[in-house]
Amino acid sequence: MTDPRIHRVTALDLPVRPWPWPFATKWRADIDAHFAAKQREKPKIWNGRVLLGRNPVLGGERLCAEYFETDFASFLAWRDWGFPDQSVFNGFGMGALRSRDGAFVMGEMGQHTANAGRIYFPSGTPDLADIRDDAVDIAGSVGREVEEETGLTPADYRASPHWDCVLAGRAVAMIRILQVDMPGEALRRRIEANLAGQQMPELSAIHLVRSASDLTAAMPRFVTAFIESRFAG
Repeated sequence: MTDPRIHRVTALDLPVRPWPWPFATKWRADIDAHFAAKQREKPKIWNGRVLLGRNPVLGGERLCAEYFETDFASFLAWRDWGFPDQSVFNGFGMGALRSRDGAFVMGEMGQHTANAGRIYFPSGTPDLADIRDDAVDIAGSVGREVEEETGLTPADYRASPHWDCVLAGRAVAMIRILQVDMPGEALRRRIEANLAGQQMPELSAIHLVRSASDLTAAMPRFVTAFIESRFAG
C-alpha cells in the first residue's frame, strides 16, 4: 500500500443513490457463507445495512462522492477478501478527540466486535441513520458514534471547521478534531466511567497519544498518518 494522502476540506458532498453492487450479487452465496462463519466466531455481529462510496472527487476544499446501500455481510467479505472490487471505497467519519493538554484520545475495540483489538478514534461505517436530505451526514455520524462509544455530546467539545480526508487504500477517513476542554487523564477517566455503566460497550480500553512514540501497530495506518501530520505541524 502506498503511504496515505491527506487532503483538508471544508465541505462534504455525499449524495446517496440506488446502485446494485455487482460484487454483492455475483458472490452472494460465498458472502453469506463467510458471514455465517464470522457470526459463529462473534455472535454479536449482525447483518445490518451500511453505506459505501464510489466515484470520489477531491477538488479545492470539497470532497464529492456517491454513496450506495448494501448489507454488512457484503462489506465484511469485501474487506476480508482484500477489497477485490476497487471501484468502491469505505468512506467514514472519525472524531479525533483531543484534550486540553494536547493528547489524542482513542478507544480499543472490544473482543465481541468485528474490529477486535484495533485502536482508533470514535467512528463507524455510515448506515441508514446517517442519511439527511438524501445525502450522508458525516458530521452527524461522527456525533452519534462519539456519544455511543464515549458518552460525550456536542456540548462537551468544540468541532474543527475542517476535515482531514486521509486516503489509504480503499479507505477514506474523514477526520475532524473535537477539542475537549479537559486534561487527557481526566478525559480518559470520564470515558472509562461511562463505559463501566454500559451493558455491552464497544470499547474495552481508552488510550492517550501524546507523541508519535505512543503509536502502535494496532492503530490503522490512516489514523497514525493523521496523528503524525498533526504532531509534525
